[in-house]
Amino acid sequence: MKTRTREATVAVSVSALALSLAACGSLLGSDDGKSQTERKGDAVTIGLLLPEAETARYEKFDHPIIEKQVKKLTNGKGKLVYANADEDAAKQSSQLDQMVADKVDAILVSAVDAKKIAPAVKKAKEANIPVIAYDRLAEGPVSGYVAFDNELVGQVQGQAILKALGSGNRQNSKIVMINGSPTDPNAAVFKEGALSQLQNQVTIAKSYNTVGWKPKTAGTHMTEALTELGKDNIAAVYSANDGMAGGAIKALKAAGLTDLPPVTGQDAELPAVQRVVTGEQYMSVYKPYPEEAVGAAQMAVRIAQGRMVEYDALAGDRSENATTKNIPSLLVSVRPLTRDTIKSTVIKDGIYTTKEICTAEFKAACATVGLKG
Repeated sequence: MKTRTREATVAVSVSALALSLAACGSLLGSDDGKSQTERKGDAVTIGLLLPEAETARYEKFDHPIIEKQVKKLTNGKGKLVYANADEDAAKQSSQLDQMVADKVDAILVSAVDAKKIAPAVKKAKEANIPVIAYDRLAEGPVSGYVAFDNELVGQVQGQAILKALGSGNRQNSKIVMINGSPTDPNAAVFKEGALSQLQNQVTIAKSYNTVGWKPKTAGTHMTEALTELGKDNIAAVYSANDGMAGGAIKALKAAGLTDLPPVTGQDAELPAVQRVVTGEQYMSVYKPYPEEAVGAAQMAVRIAQGRMVEYDALAGDRSENATTKNIPSLLVSVRPLTRDTIKSTVIKDGIYTTKEICTAEFKAACATVGLKG
C-alpha cells in the first residue's frame, strides 16, 4: 500500500517546473555536490519497462512521449531502451535484469507485480543503477516514483457516483465495485480513494478484484452481480478503469438493460470517451499522460546524469512502499471526464480530435453535447 506526504503546499506543473529549471540550469548544475567530471553528459541510456499493451495508453502515449523527451533532454545524444512485459511478472524481472547487465544509466519501470519486481530492483541498486517506479509503485529500493495522484483518482470516481445518485436517501443504493488487479498496488489506492467517498453513503453490495484488469473478467463479475442482485437493483457500477467499464457495460446490455446505471472509468480511452458521449458510461478520469511521461523522462535523465538538485526539484512529494520510505515522488493531478468536460480535457490537450471522437456512429450523440466532427 502506498502512503505519501506532500512536501509542497502549492502544486507546480511539470511544464512550469521545466521552464524554471531551464532558466536556472547553470546554478543548479553547479550546486549538487558533484564535479563536472563526475557527472555524465548527454549520452545516457534510459531503460523503460511497461507492464502490458492491452491498456491503450502505454503504446499510444507513454512510450513515444518518453522516448521523444529523452532525445530532447539530451540534445539527441541519449537513448531509450524499451521492453513490454505483456502482463508477465517473470518476464519483466528478466527484462530489468537484462538492462542491468547492459549497464543502462537509469530505469523506469511500471511493475506488472509490485512485489515480484523487488529482487530485480535490488540488483539494480547494487549495480548503482537507479530505478524509478513509473505509474505503479514497485517495491524494493526504488530511487523515485512518478505517477498520477491515485488516491484522487478514486475520490473523483466516488464523487461522480454520489453526484449521479443525487442528494436524496441513497444509503440503500446498491453499488457494484469492479476493482483492478490485486497485483497492481495502484488498484488498492483507487479503491481506498473511492471508498473514502462512498462508505456510509451507499451500500457496497458486491466488490470484485479483477486479475490483469481484463475487460472480459470484469464482464463476468458484472454478470455474477446481476444474477445475485437482480438487474433492477444496481444503482451504480464502480469500475476502476475504462477497459473494465466496457466489459461491465457489455454485460449490463446483455442482461437486457436499456437504461444503464451510471458506470465509472479511468484513463479516458477513446472508446470510453465515445461511451460517455452516448451516455452508456457516466464518466472517466482524465489523466494527462503527456505531463506524467514528460516528468518521468526528466527525472530519469537527471538522475542518470547525476544532476540531483534538478532531480529533487522535480520530486516535490514523498511516498513509501513496503521496504523504502521517503521516496522522491512526482504526483500528477487528474480531472473528471464527463460530457461537459470533454472539450476542456482530451480535446484541449490534443489527446484526441473531435473528428476522432465523432465518427459516423457517434455524430448524432456528439451534436447533442456540442461536439462537431
